[in-house]
Amino acid sequence: MRFIPFFNKRPVRDISLNTNEGGPDPQEKELLRRARNGDRSAVGELIRTHEGLIYRFLLSRTQDEDQAADLAQETFVKALRSLEAFRGESTFRTWLLAIARNEFRAAYRKGLRRKEQSLDTVVQIAAEGFGPEDEAVRDSEIERIRRQMDTLPEKQRLSVSLRLFDGLSFREIGVAIGSTEGAARVNFHHGIRKLREWLEHDE
Repeated sequence: MRFIPFFNKRPVRDISLNTNEGGPDPQEKELLRRARNGDRSAVGELIRTHEGLIYRFLLSRTQDEDQAADLAQETFVKALRSLEAFRGESTFRTWLLAIARNEFRAAYRKGLRRKEQSLDTVVQIAAEGFGPEDEAVRDSEIERIRRQMDTLPEKQRLSVSLRLFDGLSFREIGVAIGSTEGAARVNFHHGIRKLREWLEHDE
């Protein structure tokens, strides 16, 4: 089967919060079965479900929207060409995150240059799902968090972002940042502790 990607450069917010570590849920298993058989609607559904997460993850690594979009497309192309290799021992999004991480590393080795910029875009995307009357996500709080997240070491920043904004399990975060589940948990808690200290000091 030859797949022609239709990746959307500005993906919708990923609303999938399935943290089943035993593998895909029954609905996703059915989508995967259909996708393997050449069903383009199933392929499209798989992409729409996970593209927001993969794009945001790569954006946090590259700090560049165009580079993140290109690498996200490469991630899905590679994943869809290798569907037969996915054995369902992890969730599908965990598998995608591993591919995305490898795509970033390969591009970085080839000379991809990361931009030194803030996480404005990441925070903006993460906040899109909240209504204007949601008191828990005020503009001032988002701005304060954005400033402080920029100062965190990369693995702590990624762990906090993927946990809070995308609802990933620590096992999935470990795959994304290239560490163990325990290390991902430690990075998250260290990052949260630093954010709390900075935010309290900033008040």
